[in-house]
Amino acid sequence: MGKLFGSSGVRGLINNELTPTLACNVGSAVATYAKAKQATIACDTRVSGNMIQNALISSLLSCGVNTKILNIVPTPVLAYTTRILGADVGFMITASHNPPQYNGIKIFNSQTLSYADIDQTIVEKIITEKQYALADWNCLGKTSHYDAYPSYLEMVKKAAVLHKKWHIVIDPGCGAAYQFAPQLLKSLGCKVTALNAQPDGHFPDRPSEPTAESLKNLYRTVCALGADIGIAFDGDADRVAFVDENGRFVDFDRSLAAYSAYALKQAGGGVIVTNVEASMCIETMAGFFEGRVIRTRVGDVYISEAIKCEGAVFGGEPCGAWVHPLQHYCPDGLLSAALFLEALEAEGKTVDEFVGEVPKYVTLRENIKCPNEIKTDVVTLIVGIIKSEFCEYTDFSTIDGIRLAFEDGWFLIRASGTEPFIRITAEGKTGNAAKELMHKATVLVTKQIEGSLK
Repeated sequence: MGKLFGSSGVRGLINNELTPTLACNVGSAVATYAKAKQATIACDTRVSGNMIQNALISSLLSCGVNTKILNIVPTPVLAYTTRILGADVGFMITASHNPPQYNGIKIFNSQTLSYADIDQTIVEKIITEKQYALADWNCLGKTSHYDAYPSYLEMVKKAAVLHKKWHIVIDPGCGAAYQFAPQLLKSLGCKVTALNAQPDGHFPDRPSEPTAESLKNLYRTVCALGADIGIAFDGDADRVAFVDENGRFVDFDRSLAAYSAYALKQAGGGVIVTNVEASMCIETMAGFFEGRVIRTRVGDVYISEAIKCEGAVFGGEPCGAWVHPLQHYCPDGLLSAALFLEALEAEGKTVDEFVGEVPKYVTLRENIKCPNEIKTDVVTLIVGIIKSEFCEYTDFSTIDGIRLAFEDGWFLIRASGTEPFIRITAEGKTGNAAKELMHKATVLVTKQIEGSLK
């Protein structure tokens, strides 16, 4: 058996990589590993959700696990509810921002943390060895349904208090937040206009991933209605994207940096966590408020782990996945939307003004073809020589690929996990700086690939 878990749980094409049989094996293995007695389970709106959910429930009952069914709710609601109910484990059936033919299983522990590498390795070993702790016939688990909305809403209303009647255009994208998001923002006193607020796992109007390209209808609606802000979510609402009052998409890096600065200002300094691909504008903004930035591998599980370990005040990835540790450790698009509005109120700024304080840097990306069988070796070779090739560097990291920082920018070299490429990301304070860094990195990578192929 190959590795099942990626950076965000088990994920794959339905009835190809992800089948009901695999779902049963995952459920039984997790129940065995966690010695679980209580579990929660939920899904997003994908058409395959009910099939995978039923398979998981069967496996949990067979291991004697009493299971609360939350039905269709966002991932952060599932994670938060797992903790407040005192459950041992929570299962969210979602492929997040992936297309509708995909689905997945995210697993959370009782502290709202996703299963980490060590947990995943043990679960995979149990599946390989088929060593499941099945219950006797008279000790099987039972199911019951639970309404997760009231307790989650109470948490958000305590975290974010709004005084202005914001006019918000919201786009849940037919995903798990189709009902939660409009209700939550209305309960905070906002005037809400909703797009794509019906459950449809085919995602008919736009892809599940909210991007600058996919949110054009949201831009138009914000402008047409003269709204204060547009807010969009991905399929399971652990990510959030913003559109400013002028109908312009807010760059993910800059919104993350702006809110990071606000969180540090409120806390009087502290630690911010992000990944190796995030813009250096986060360091720039953190520096104004005695903040220190820690970078992790790409993947929200690593962000959450580091936040907890370092006692960080905030953290997130430049895809809209933000973690607010005072509430819980799961990336939470709904909570992020509410807290972002509160920050705008506290600063007395519009979205454009709030994010406009963050400097604009230039980011470039290139994919260099490299056979799968040598791409990891090529990156390893580069690790051994890169410091001597670029002696003027200011920071060096091999947490996830090779990240080298300089006074005027940085570049990242990573082997693709799924394709025959080595990926290069370069960012500079100016376009020329970014181009120069990209050129240097590309020459280095190409030279090593050619040498390895001889």
